[in-house]
Amino acid sequence: MTDPAPPAEPLPERPTALWGVFAAALVVFLVTWGLTWANAYGLNDDLPNVCRDAHRQSFPPEVSCRNGDGTTTGANAAWAEALFFASFGVAVLVGALAAALTLTVGGRGRR
Repeated sequence: MTDPAPPAEPLPERPTALWGVFAAALVVFLVTWGLTWANAYGLNDDLPNVCRDAHRQSFPPEVSCRNGDGTTTGANAAWAEALFFASFGVAVLVGALAAALTLTVGGRGRR
């Protein structure tokens, strides 16, 4: 028996760079989730006991108090919430793209 001839054009590489971006975005998402959770339930969990206008939020976790003079105590930093949602969006989009490309490239190799 003769060996099958190699394909005329080389098969494309798997999208390993996209998987790296997915992993990095997922790590950033999980770290910011951990930071907001620690802020809400580690530092500010007893805030509703001393505050009349307590505010709880679950995604991202937040426990804050609105004071009478308009200030807020215990809220997450704006950069943390922006990073939380942006990294979540990037992880979902890039993960879906990398999975689709991996399936497409993997399908070509099984001719």
